[in-house]
Amino acid sequence: MDKKYAIFDMDGTLVDSMSYWNNLAGEFLEGKGVAHVPREVIEKIKVMTITESAALFIEEFNLTGTPETVAAEMNAMMDEHYRRDIPLKSGVKEYLDSLHEKGVEMCVASATAEHLMEACLKRVGVMKYFKFLLSCETVGVGKHRADVYFEAAKRLQAKPCDTAVYEDAIYAASTAKKAGFYVIGVYDDSAKLRWKDIEVLADAVIKEF
Repeated sequence: MDKKYAIFDMDGTLVDSMSYWNNLAGEFLEGKGVAHVPREVIEKIKVMTITESAALFIEEFNLTGTPETVAAEMNAMMDEHYRRDIPLKSGVKEYLDSLHEKGVEMCVASATAEHLMEACLKRVGVMKYFKFLLSCETVGVGKHRADVYFEAAKRLQAKPCDTAVYEDAIYAASTAKKAGFYVIGVYDDSAKLRWKDIEVLADAVIKEF
């Protein structure tokens, strides 16, 4: 990677957390008395921020509360996992260290709330590599739009063409690509059915760090 700047996704890219997130909706809604979550709802929330997902749950399942309060409940469920047991992907620390040695300026842009990102990345020992953490919650929209990438690039004082975006999800990689960023696809088991699509779309790919 020969770019001066790098924007990393977190879940499924830096850390093995996607199985926790994939189970979150079911776990949360089960606690609210929802026995079955339709497949179309699960598909919709894949591209949403947690607050957007919360708003959908309120509408679909007549939950009480606001999108913000429901999102806070869901974040609280993930909080312990980020603080205790979500692991760093194999080889990530060494990879980040090599980029740091080259002088690459790095940040993280994720749909996950910033305080959860910080708790996890500090625990696994890689927070020091990143200038800042940026959540889609902060910019107000998920990665189906490029806002979070543009804001991250702005904070890095970088141009999209000089910036590598690391993503494991095809929809996010596609958004970054259309916005003019150099896209590096990262393999994750949660997205294995779309890996061939990522290989075609991305400028480069990483099967294992």
